[in-house]
Amino acid sequence: MKRIYLSGPMTGLPHGNRPAFLEAAQSLRARGFQVINPAEYGSPEDDWYAAMRRDIRMLMDADAVVTLPGWERSRGARLEVYVACQLKMPVYTLTACLRAAEEDLAKAPAIQLSLEL
Repeated sequence: MKRIYLSGPMTGLPHGNRPAFLEAAQSLRARGFQVINPAEYGSPEDDWYAAMRRDIRMLMDADAVVTLPGWERSRGARLEVYVACQLKMPVYTLTACLRAAEEDLAKAPAIQLSLEL
């Protein structure tokens, strides 16, 4: 079973975008995935730096990253995706993951990034 880390925008969004994270986690869990959901830890008032340290540690326990809509506009989500890509972890959009979950996640199109340090 794949362990998926959810990545997406939180800072500045109502309720830290937790409803979107919780809905995504529920959908993925219903399809048999183990989900590491950073929205289930801490609170929206947490210091960004401390939250990112905690979240990146959790990311290291995942097999893949699944991004929520708007991740591209989130400094933290971009950092998480960058780290995952540098470590050759597959990164999928939530839409691609949910579509492919019925078949085989390995066949889902992974996000291709060309980020440099």
